[in-house]
Amino acid sequence: MTTEEERLRLARAQMVNSQLRARGISNLAVLEAFQQVPREFFVPPDQIQKAYGDHPLPIGHGQTISQPYVVAIMLQHLDPRSNHRVLDVGAGSGYQTALLARLVRHVYAIERIAALTERAADMLACLNVSNVTLCTGDGSMGWPEEAPFDRIICGAGGPDVPEPWTDQLADGGRIVLPIGGPETQTVVVVDKRGGKLIKKEVCEVRFVKLSGRQAWPED
Repeated sequence: MTTEEERLRLARAQMVNSQLRARGISNLAVLEAFQQVPREFFVPPDQIQKAYGDHPLPIGHGQTISQPYVVAIMLQHLDPRSNHRVLDVGAGSGYQTALLARLVRHVYAIERIAALTERAADMLACLNVSNVTLCTGDGSMGWPEEAPFDRIICGAGGPDVPEPWTDQLADGGRIVLPIGGPETQTVVVVDKRGGKLIKKEVCEVRFVKLSGRQAWPED
């Protein structure tokens, strides 16, 4: 292992301990996924030295890779299981997709910016991730051809829960997404029980906008 590889491995371990465990992330499978997935693969080359910082990073096209803790708290509330089929909306860099791939049976990831979809696919292939299906499209409409989903998670902030998602969510399933205005949002957990939706607020966050027919209009 080279000195740089060792530095990044140690930075990843420190991130898991100081940014996640110390802040209450206790799901062992989620923590192990963060320990195993190299975040530096999913950031631009000029951001690699900052890959394990406690903050989001730009990935181009006006998009970001979220702060590790925010990704972790959303995954912990998602409560993914090994037999689940999960819709990952706003795949962006592919980092959250790679984490999910270690936690569930299959991930269906959708991203509206084709260049990001292509780069995420390349990085996932480099890591030999085989249980992910990626596409470019309007994530606010979900992915009806692959529904129903056990879980739906979104890495962008919308004005409300898109109706196609609740239609495509299996009964007993869960959605985790940021809801609010274009600048700040609240992470909300939505459970579907007997056809009814039960919502719970988690924490305040700041995400890029979810654009699409069932979200914010395209800029």
